Amino acid sequence: QVQLMESGGGLVQPGGSLRLSCAASGFFFRGYTMSWHRQAPGNQRELVASITSGNITNYADSVKGRFTISRDNVKNTVYLQMNSLKPEDTAVYYCKRPAGIIWGQGTQVTVSS
Repeated sequence: QVQLMESGGGLVQPGGSLRLSCAASGFFFRGYTMSWHRQAPGNQRELVASITSGNITNYADSVKGRFTISRDNVKNTVYLQMNSLKPEDTAVYYCKRPAGIIWGQGTQVTVSS
């Protein structure tokens, strides 16, 4: 049973930080590229960051320098560390395994005063 489960979302003030977690199960986690995506109401779902099995990372221009994607292959977990958060970062954040198009259920991130 291939499954991804996000956690760590919540309400944070502009300029604040949040760390999202995505727990993976049911597959050989270490061998797969993983990614984070987000979708705000009325917007397209967009790629935020990705990380390969070899720890090569890629970021959307809008988050580069502020967000960091990482993985723990022992815990079978991928993380998204979000710093210097802006209201424009408000969205539902989804974890994804691109191979097989596997999505998590999403976690809400709200950046507001």
